[in-house]
Amino acid sequence: MTLKKITVTLAFMIILTGISSFTYAPSKQPVLRTIVIDAGHGGTDAGAKGSYSYEKDVTLAIALKLQQQMQKAFPDINFVMTRTTDVFDNPKVKASKANNANGDLFICIHCNAAPAVKHSEITGYKTVVYYTGKGKKRKKHTKEVPQYHYWTTPNPAMGTETYIWGPDKNDDKEVAMRENESLYIDSSLAKEVGDFDPNSPEKRILYSLKTQQYFTRSANLALMVEEEFSKQGRISREARQRQVGIWVLQATAMPSILVETGYITNPEEEDYINSEKGQFEICDAIINAVKRYKSALETNTFRNLTPQADDSSTSQ
Repeated sequence: MTLKKITVTLAFMIILTGISSFTYAPSKQPVLRTIVIDAGHGGTDAGAKGSYSYEKDVTLAIALKLQQQMQKAFPDINFVMTRTTDVFDNPKVKASKANNANGDLFICIHCNAAPAVKHSEITGYKTVVYYTGKGKKRKKHTKEVPQYHYWTTPNPAMGTETYIWGPDKNDDKEVAMRENESLYIDSSLAKEVGDFDPNSPEKRILYSLKTQQYFTRSANLALMVEEEFSKQGRISREARQRQVGIWVLQATAMPSILVETGYITNPEEEDYINSEKGQFEICDAIINAVKRYKSALETNTFRNLTPQADDSSTSQ
C-alpha cells in the first residue's frame, strides 16, 4: 500500500470512529443549514379524500404555514419547499430536489386515511321458489331469504403518526448516500475520499455507518414529533418504521421523516386539520420537535431508538 493510501485509510478510520461513536468535537459550523419541507401528493395525485377535502390541499396548507413559522423560529436556516402550488411531482423527483438542495433534514407532510366501516341489518324476508329433482321426481320448494340493508360510517381511527424508513430499506438509503456523497463528506477530504473505489470496503463501511447515523437521528426526531403532539392532547399512534417503501424517505441523503398529521377520513380530525387553529398547532408541534432535535445535534444527546414496525402497504 502506498503512503498516500495509508494516509487516506487512516483518515477514513478517524471518520468512521467518529460516526460510529457519535462523538464530535464542538464546531462553530451550524448543525442545520437547510431543511426541506415536502407537501405530500399534489396536482393529479389528490391523495386521500375526506368528506369535503383532499389530502393534497391540506398538506400544502400545512407545509406553507410550517415554512413561514419555521423561518421565524430559525432565521439562520434555509428552507426549501418541494412544491408551493397544486402540482404533481413523482416522489423520485421530490427526493432529487431535496438532495440537490443539500438538505440537512427532510420533513414530509401527509394526512392519514382509513376505510369506512361497513354495516348491515336484516330488513325483512323474501319468499324464494326453488326446485329439486328431475322429471316426475321434480318438487317445488320455498324458502325465506333474508333481505339486507347495507351502509357505511366513517372510520373512527384518529391520531398522528410519524414515519421513518424501515430497516429493509437501508440498502436504498445507502444508494442515496453514494449518489449524493458531496452532501456529507468534508470538503477537506473530498479529493482523498474520491481516490477510493465507490465499491471499496472502506467506502461501503462509511455508507453503512452514515445510514445508521441518519436512522438514529430520524428515529429521535420522529419520537420528538409524536411527543409534542401528545403534549397538545392529540392521540399519538407513535413513531413507526414503514415496512413498505416510502421513496422520499429512503432516497434522500439526509435524516428524514414523514408526519401523518391526522385522519382526513375521520370527520372530527378532518375539521381539525383543515382549520387554521389545527394547522398552526401541527406546525408548533413539529417546530418544537425540531428545536429539540437541533439541541440534540449540538450536544450529541441522541437516544438509541428503534421505532416499531408498521405493516401498512401504502407507498409514497
